[in-house]
Amino acid sequence: MIPDIRPQPINQSRAEKIPNFTAAQVASAPTTSQSSTSFGNVFVLIDMLKLGPDVGSKLVGGAQGRTSSASDAESALLVAVNFVFTQLKPNGSTLSMLGRNSWALEVREMAVAGGTGAFQLSRCYVRTRTHSIDRTSGLILSEYDVYVLHY
Repeated sequence: MIPDIRPQPINQSRAEKIPNFTAAQVASAPTTSQSSTSFGNVFVLIDMLKLGPDVGSKLVGGAQGRTSSASDAESALLVAVNFVFTQLKPNGSTLSMLGRNSWALEVREMAVAGGTGAFQLSRCYVRTRTHSIDRTSGLILSEYDVYVLHY
């Protein structure tokens, strides 16, 4: 018998630069300051994951990983981020996202390379879009729609 396998969307939002949730620059290339795309910058991050973009949305976990400015022609990042679910069943399960995130595109797609816990042996991809950017506070609110096939 073939199992009934369908993508199951997980909608989440990631907020950067909120107190106790940060993105910190850890490296840059000698030529980064002359680059219009910040090519060579490397950041590590710890952000919160919520079920929606509203302040009152339920916290479901965190995003932990790194981003690197990976293009000298456009604003594009190499992203390696783990989604860690701590407040949503299955607690402690993770998904590892890896891919190219081009800010020029309204909707970007990245692969989910794997998962742990309830997401072992899953196949996934992510569609992300920037919900809002507050240049004064530095807050970037991104929406991630994660499509998961799991057994």
